[in-house]
Amino acid sequence: MTGSPGPLVRPYGDTTGDGMVQLSFTLPVPHDKRAEGAALQLAARMGMEPALLVHAKAMGPDFTFFVVYGSVTHLVDLREVQVLEREFPLLSSKEINAAIKARLRRKLVVVGACIGTDAHTVGIDAILNIKGFAGEKGLEYHREMTVVNLGAQVLVPELVNTAREVRADAVLVSQVVTQRDAHIHNTTAMSAAFREAFPAGQVPLLVVGGPRFEEGSAAALGVDRVFGRGTTPGEVASYLVHALVTPRTHPDPRGSQR
Repeated sequence: MTGSPGPLVRPYGDTTGDGMVQLSFTLPVPHDKRAEGAALQLAARMGMEPALLVHAKAMGPDFTFFVVYGSVTHLVDLREVQVLEREFPLLSSKEINAAIKARLRRKLVVVGACIGTDAHTVGIDAILNIKGFAGEKGLEYHREMTVVNLGAQVLVPELVNTAREVRADAVLVSQVVTQRDAHIHNTTAMSAAFREAFPAGQVPLLVVGGPRFEEGSAAALGVDRVFGRGTTPGEVASYLVHALVTPRTHPDPRGSQR
């Protein structure tokens, strides 16, 4: 039985402390021997020594995908690692429904969508649809919630208009497409549109999620909360209760005080 790791750790591959890591990347060159040499050169310049090319595959006529394996000398200081701790308790479905019914005294209205050109609805569906994700039912399962799922490739003006029409308490946006920071640009544009369309203090709770978001970036993006990969419906539902029901301090988009 091993003890707790020390403050300084290095990668593990075949034996403890050997520093072995596996790295994948694409180079904009056709697949040939020169391309493979370029991949090994890049790995060496990144500190992998020695580096072993374990996979190379042409990605069309002008690109090659590589996987390299090798040892690095870098250490990780666990004392310098910063994580965002969950600031709210995880609630059961019964607790969520009871809190909304007792304190909000009406259905909690949630609008969800994938905005821009993003057509990947797996994430938003996993959170909203009754089938849910990872053994947890989605938000539609909660009888005290009204869920409007707009699906994929929703324009921001359409999202804003729908949120206004249904008097949404919260807007959930999923972003999977991240090329050229599309998820960042889409999110900031969405946030700006809501704050322009709604009076101060009456903007719905804005929540975004996706595999490439940094969970501590909400303020920079102009939203209330960011969820990363692996988020479950129970976490999102519990957060909505925490933010919209339990404190009773947020202005109600419907005009009354929570």
